[in-house]
Amino acid sequence: MKKILSPREKYLHDIKQRKISTVVCQIFIVLFFIVLWEALAFWGIIDPFIFSSPSRIVKIFVIMAQTDLHYHIMITVLETLIGFLLGVVLGVAISVGLWFSPFLNGVMAPYLVVLNSLPKIALGPVIIVWAGAGMSAIIVMAVAISLIVTVLELSGGFATTDKNLITTLISFGATRKQIFTKVVLPYNIPVLFQSLKVNIGLSLVGVIAGEFLVSKAGLGYLIVYAGQVFKMDLVMMSVIILGVIAFIMYHLVSFARQIVEKKINHNI
Repeated sequence: MKKILSPREKYLHDIKQRKISTVVCQIFIVLFFIVLWEALAFWGIIDPFIFSSPSRIVKIFVIMAQTDLHYHIMITVLETLIGFLLGVVLGVAISVGLWFSPFLNGVMAPYLVVLNSLPKIALGPVIIVWAGAGMSAIIVMAVAISLIVTVLELSGGFATTDKNLITTLISFGATRKQIFTKVVLPYNIPVLFQSLKVNIGLSLVGVIAGEFLVSKAGLGYLIVYAGQVFKMDLVMMSVIILGVIAFIMYHLVSFARQIVEKKINHNI
């Protein structure tokens, strides 16, 4: 006999089924793309020398895994994490400072937009001369690309916080610090983590851009080297590994968001 679900149980069941369906569709898309890619290369519709193929990528991965591939991955991940964390800390600090000073926020707003539109890669030579030709320059590049986005995202979120809540606290004599800690910051937790999801990708882009310019290790270095010696299989393998790294980091941020939101809801 079929069990009759309550409205709440049916709602939770539908959410679970939707998540399962989403994951199944995502896996199907990836598998379909891999099979199609391999087939097109096998039939000669695309040039496997230029675009490689999944089987060729697996072969080069097995070869590189026996040498120093893990070292290059470790270097890129380390640089990305350092650049990401620095960008987040500085971005949050600047955003909070701008919220506490509406005058400074108004003065800096147009400059932040201009800085965000500038191609940071163009400052690569300046960054290299200033920070040195090494990991420090790569980290600075990652911070430069992700920092302004964090500031703009959070500043926009702070500015759109529910005015009624803020007005209520002001009417009870709350200080600006109390308004920020009790309303503005909790209200913008989703905005913060959304900016983190964007920034983890931007930090990885900044690291690869820096490794293109100055690096003796890392996936960006592998891509440059492979392009110079026309090893397209190695290029495509490095690109796919970068995609996997971005995927893992994105889901780690999503997991951290769930933990923080559960803790906040528990405290409430």
